Amino acid sequence: MFVLGNLILAVATVLDYVLGAYKWILLITVLLSWVNPDPYNPIVRFLHAITEPVLRPIRRLLGFSLGPIDISPIIVFIIIMFIQNFLIRTLIQLSYKLGGG
Repeated sequence: MFVLGNLILAVATVLDYVLGAYKWILLITVLLSWVNPDPYNPIVRFLHAITEPVLRPIRRLLGFSLGPIDISPIIVFIIIMFIQNFLIRTLIQLSYKLGGG
């Protein structure tokens, strides 16, 4: 059973790192939206390609209830923090119960 515990621990760790990196990417995208960068810049295009598929459905759900203020990044941050604090911690505890780590 320790092999399954180690596998779950590895998945939880990688997922935690990926979500942490995505939070930074999202933060950089939000900061760039304040300065109106060149939309043809490859870095800006990459950041939008990574974040728009996640933000677009939330924007569609919320509509424009707050006018020009876009709170979809805040909601994504909250969802990521929930996943990190609930799902990943649960996976880590499960892995320790199975003999991993």
